[in-house]
Amino acid sequence: MNRESIITALFALVSAAAPFATASRRLQLWSSVAAADKPAVFLCERSEIYTHASEAVPATVTLNVDIYIYIDAGKDQSVFPISTLNQLIDAVDLALAPNPLTGLQTLGGLASHCWIEGKIMKDAGDLDGDGVAIIPLKILVLV
Repeated sequence: MNRESIITALFALVSAAAPFATASRRLQLWSSVAAADKPAVFLCERSEIYTHASEAVPATVTLNVDIYIYIDAGKDQSVFPISTLNQLIDAVDLALAPNPLTGLQTLGGLASHCWIEGKIMKDAGDLDGDGVAIIPLKILVLV
């Protein structure tokens, strides 16, 4: 397992999913990202879970990564910021779609599988102008 190669491949896939003005593996507070630098996408590595079925079987590792998407909700009341946020989430979802033949997203063969799992948190930014989505990912790797 090469964590850096896996995360680099994930970042390349996600950052190319939509026309993000800013893309980084270093998470920033949404209030520190200027409106001109949005939409923005960030990866945040959270944790790793090792699982051993038995001593004779190699371990599996699940990497937990969050994708943060920031948008500027703007002041135009005729535009619904949640629509923009939903389109960006859809683009990331599509970029992470599994191979139709294998049913897996392997990040170019670096992982056994990568998928979205869990609750996607969304705040369209209607009240304060800063929209955010947090997408939880799991990456399964055999060690």
